[in-house]
Amino acid sequence: QVQLVESGGGLVQAGGSLTLSCATSGRTFSRSAMGWSRQAPGKEREFVAGISWSGGSTYYGDFVKGRFIISRDNAKNTVYLQMNSLKPEDTAVYYCIRGDYSSRNIDDYDSWGQGTQVTVSS
Repeated sequence: QVQLVESGGGLVQAGGSLTLSCATSGRTFSRSAMGWSRQAPGKEREFVAGISWSGGSTYYGDFVKGRFIISRDNAKNTVYLQMNSLKPEDTAVYYCIRGDYSSRNIDDYDSWGQGTQVTVSS
């Protein structure tokens, strides 16, 4: 059973930056595809970013438009999401997700963290 623990959320002004972290335990992290999903109030969960087990391939939701960067440190069993140029519409609970292979479909990920709140004020 894999455990995913997010941190780094908070309140930030529009245009600001935040970096989320996800510490993992349980399964072999270095063989797992990792990613981030988010859910805003009243909306469905959506794919934010994904990264292959090696870190060699990354994937982003269309709305990211170069503002976010996903990365991972396999020695620390941690995945990161650096978010820049944040907008009020980025306000959501952000979830760390794990899967057997990289995908933009959040249904392909089998493990989810508890989430961390990101609030962007205008």
